[in-house]
Amino acid sequence: MFNAIVIEKDEAGYRASLKAVDEASLPQGEVTVRVDYSTVNYKDGLAITGKSPVVRKFPLNAGIDFAGTVEASDDARFKPGDRVVLNGWGVGETHSGGLAQKARVKADWLVPLPAGLTTRQAMAIGTAGYTAMLCVLAIERHGIKPESGDILVTGANGGVGSVAIALLAKLGYRVVASTGRPEQADYLRSLGAAEVIHRDELSAPGRPLGKERWAGVVDSVGSHTLANACAATRYGGAVAACGLAQGLDFPASVMPFILRGITLYGIDSVMAPQAKRLAAWQRLAQDLDLAKLAEITAEIPLAAALKAGVDILAGHIRGRVVVDVNA
Repeated sequence: MFNAIVIEKDEAGYRASLKAVDEASLPQGEVTVRVDYSTVNYKDGLAITGKSPVVRKFPLNAGIDFAGTVEASDDARFKPGDRVVLNGWGVGETHSGGLAQKARVKADWLVPLPAGLTTRQAMAIGTAGYTAMLCVLAIERHGIKPESGDILVTGANGGVGSVAIALLAKLGYRVVASTGRPEQADYLRSLGAAEVIHRDELSAPGRPLGKERWAGVVDSVGSHTLANACAATRYGGAVAACGLAQGLDFPASVMPFILRGITLYGIDSVMAPQAKRLAAWQRLAQDLDLAKLAEITAEIPLAAALKAGVDILAGHIRGRVVVDVNA
């Protein structure tokens, strides 16, 4: 038996609770992992609260990511004692996930933990930080360099935003951070933001084409914020979109795309191919300031993940939340 945050749905309704789970109930997979740490991401909040139909199989252990140690493996690529990390692949949605002391998954879903990172640091990064790195890689591939101009990061106090700022600043970019919590401006500057703007500048309906302000964008908000970010992107710039905290709509015009030649990159972290995952995690180990990572991270025990799931949807969580599943 082991402890897990279990999502259930039956005639009694939808609910999430901390329960003791029999290992025999774990789904099929070649690798069994003894989980050290997981996190609470925005999608975990949706799963825990049931505010969106994220979970599509019941009962199911919550948690879209985890880091831990291989306990048993039927795949030659992994052996007991190997440290691994997992993000996405439907884990925590259709396959029992990482807000649990044990997980069993397909070997193809695992990434060997890069040297220099602990399992706790891997989950301080988590899916949010891994997604932020995918956004940064897209901006780099587009050819945007620090001298190209500012990079806007929306949802700056969230997990994606916080890690994106730290990464971009270390790489030499000038970062403009957009937040609805101006009282957190000092925190954002400590991560490396050169300028902090209020999200109200971007969150309301705006003009189809605005003044050119930034060379690139990392957006985790969507809706009007994404539309306005695109409208103010410089000629030939790039926008990496990875979230929908404000909404899943995109009330924009084609003008920034056909008059300024900007590019909108959709960033998917769930089904990203293994090569992208390996590259992202290697770059995280190389480029992320681990001292700044520690500053943006709070740690909670497994039971507290239930409240954290509510808090993250309410916008009450800053940075990253690591869950010690064994506490």
